[in-house]
Amino acid sequence: MSFEKTFAEILDLLLDGVISLEEIERSIEKPRFMNHGDLAFPCFQLARTLRKPPVMIAEELSHQLQNRGDDSFERIVAAGGYVNAFLNKSKTSKKVLTEILEKQNSYGNLNLGKGSTVTIDLSSPNIAKPFSMGHLRSTVIGNSLSLILEKCGYKPVKINHLGDWGTQFGKLITAYKLWGSEEKVKETPIKELLALYVKFHEAAERQPELEQDGRDWFRRLENGDKEALQLWEWFREESLKEFKKIYDLMGIGFDSYAGEAFYNDKMEKIVELLEKKGLLEESDGAQVVRLDEAGLPPCLIKKSDGATLYSTRDLAAAKYRYDEYASAKSLYVVGNEQSLHFKQLKAVLAKIGFDWANGLIHIPFGMMLKDGKKMSTRKGKVVLLEEVLKDSILLAQKNIEEKNPYLHLKAETAEAVGTGAIIFHDLKNFRMNDIEFSLEDMLKVEGETGPYVQYTNARAQSILRKASFNKQNVQIHLNGEADWPVITELLGFPEAVKRAVENSDPSQIAKYVLDLAQAFNKYYGEVRILEENEGKQSRLALVQSVSIVLEEGLRLLGIKSPKEM
Repeated sequence: MSFEKTFAEILDLLLDGVISLEEIERSIEKPRFMNHGDLAFPCFQLARTLRKPPVMIAEELSHQLQNRGDDSFERIVAAGGYVNAFLNKSKTSKKVLTEILEKQNSYGNLNLGKGSTVTIDLSSPNIAKPFSMGHLRSTVIGNSLSLILEKCGYKPVKINHLGDWGTQFGKLITAYKLWGSEEKVKETPIKELLALYVKFHEAAERQPELEQDGRDWFRRLENGDKEALQLWEWFREESLKEFKKIYDLMGIGFDSYAGEAFYNDKMEKIVELLEKKGLLEESDGAQVVRLDEAGLPPCLIKKSDGATLYSTRDLAAAKYRYDEYASAKSLYVVGNEQSLHFKQLKAVLAKIGFDWANGLIHIPFGMMLKDGKKMSTRKGKVVLLEEVLKDSILLAQKNIEEKNPYLHLKAETAEAVGTGAIIFHDLKNFRMNDIEFSLEDMLKVEGETGPYVQYTNARAQSILRKASFNKQNVQIHLNGEADWPVITELLGFPEAVKRAVENSDPSQIAKYVLDLAQAFNKYYGEVRILEENEGKQSRLALVQSVSIVLEEGLRLLGIKSPKEM
């Protein structure tokens, strides 16, 4: 049981139903300054009910709590309308370090999901277009959320809903037929296909009839034309090979690559269901579902020419995923600009009568900007993720050669540090914030960066190797002032995991590991950890615990932890 829970339950007994235990737990906070205590309960919400000033309530509660003699707390005091509790340093240190050493990387595990399945729609790059920095966000946020959900007792199913259908393929086939070279596409698939795509749009500004050619080729593709299908399959296959190189580099895998094309034969059933329920209406020749009761514009299901749309496809995908995986929740890690689409999607499914529509959750995020503007594939203004990753790894290799040329496993370490820097730079920001692309900021090895946290863990591992620490039968006795900031950070890891899963926010974990790394580095600078005295084994238990939690925190972000750097 956590100390917050203990504190809340004692308060609950004293308040005797004035507010609920859940409300008490939600109200407990961590004071900004350590000298104000480790836990604080604000009494302002009780003033009206108890008809007393908050200061008086805090004084009465602190007096009663102090006299209960619970040895989890050294002292409990009133301070300006708050009840502040100071944890028993010795008992708390022993409890948290023992728990971490016993549980290892399962420390902080929560059973919130109770084994229920959650599908996660993430990454979803477009076939025949480069994997840009713009796609990084959905990929790393979604991957981290899947790891956090798994730690919290869910079974995540990661779905890469590839953009492998649409009129852009008609345009690409047109461009390939006009200017393409099989040899060039085989040599550098994504680069050449992007060049053809950009060339098409440039040419179409001078020759508008090319747009019709693109539409004609896509219609042939939809109708199963042999040549169109062969080209489409080839573009898809070559693109996937390139994408997988990037996913492998970042250590990210998927349970399904079912993209837009996968749902071609599943959309008609959704249209039939909407017709059967009497939900389809005609609007300017198109078929729509009105959503006035939800305060939303109509959801377009079929164009006037009979073509189905993005919405139709996503309705089919949502139903397929629920039927296939019996998912309790279905998460869509998709940019903020798609918010209206997902509100409409959820509303249409609810209108059909699917009660599982409540479990559809859009996880929006801000944009990756370059010079303050959104990146555009169509105009060729795009920063390729593969190039950024390679640059980052090369810089990490250069740093290793300069600082530690005899390092074991240099290539693997450079890869872990280089990719970790890029992933951490994204995930340390709250997902709704836009991020300005800056290779220089991403690759810094000091400050609030991935390499800083990785280096802190490598430092802890180095200490443990020098000391030949054995965690078996270690007697933990810590109560010094220097230890305490690290202990309180370690104590907060399960709560950070809980905040991350409840808010679908990996930045909670990124901020946590930064705080823990900073606390440990301060401890390292102040304390002679390897000094031969009776406290040495307890200090090493602290170092081991920090390493365990840093490695687990980084793992939840999708980042590796080299033992040496």
